[in-house]
Amino acid sequence: MVKAQKSTRETIVAAAAKLFYAQGIRAVSVDVVAEAAGVTKRTLYYHFESKDDLIAAYLEGRDQPNLLLFRKWFEAADGDLAAKAEAIFVNLARAARHPKWKGCGFLRTSAELANMPGHPAIRIGAAHKKKFEAWLAQVFSEAGIADAGELARQMLLLLDGSFAVVLLHRDASYMESAGKAAATLVRAATTAR
Repeated sequence: MVKAQKSTRETIVAAAAKLFYAQGIRAVSVDVVAEAAGVTKRTLYYHFESKDDLIAAYLEGRDQPNLLLFRKWFEAADGDLAAKAEAIFVNLARAARHPKWKGCGFLRTSAELANMPGHPAIRIGAAHKKKFEAWLAQVFSEAGIADAGELARQMLLLLDGSFAVVLLHRDASYMESAGKAAATLVRAATTAR
């Protein structure tokens, strides 16, 4: 089977994604990204007007794969709606136990850019979180939960809170505890129908 060759732009984004996730966006220079991608700095700037554009492309590249992974974990889980919601956290905890795990790239980037609220990466990160919330709200609504939007928001808070605490303590069991809390909330909402 012949593997499709990446475009220069895709090669640059892939190199940036690996470096930004591992080291953070401020710690990685454009020179380092260009070197890792095997291109000149001039070539990098031909494809991206600025480092900010490259950071935005990095997050855009993570958006759909991350959302699809959450859906996959949810849909593959056995059990009721509560068990499916908990499965997202269980799978994240498994991922968090990997030595290369660095947390949520969207949250880490937004923390690094906290003093720049208009940055394109902040908007992309916010949109990503809203997509996750909207997807869960739709799932909960289709299950007949009256306040599906509020429940989805609570799930997002548990998710992002667990990302933060696991990074602080390097203990993935916090994510599993957040999953149990999510299951409890979903069960309460489904019995209130």
